[in-house]
Amino acid sequence: MRIMSLDVGEKNIGVAVSDELGITAQGLGVIKRQNKKKDLSEIRRLIEEHNVNEVVLGFPRNMDGSIGSKAQEILHFQELLSKSVSVPVLTWDERLTTVAANRTLLQADVSRKKRKKVIDKLAAVLILEGYLQKKKRE
Repeated sequence: MRIMSLDVGEKNIGVAVSDELGITAQGLGVIKRQNKKKDLSEIRRLIEEHNVNEVVLGFPRNMDGSIGSKAQEILHFQELLSKSVSVPVLTWDERLTTVAANRTLLQADVSRKKRKKVIDKLAAVLILEGYLQKKKRE
């Protein structure tokens, strides 16, 4: 069962996919956001191309667990994507994944310019890794 994760931001959507066994997460790339129709079309294409069975969206809860405006936007995106694809679209708590991705890239001494290019993809990988670990425990 292949799972895709999306780190949906204002300008970019980071994309990662699992292997067919759902054990490892690999960064696939970044979708440059254009408009909802084109964004959804590109996600549909990737789902088909990689035989994805499930999509997980990073869900940015506030640190106290409450749902803020960004999380509301993700719920709206989830609704749109669910209507656009034939696979389940779930959310996964992504608190601090971008912070962790930034820290990882800083420790690897990646330049600021290069970090901007890969941060969304790495955040999607971290979201997917967390989700896969939860599934493994179940």
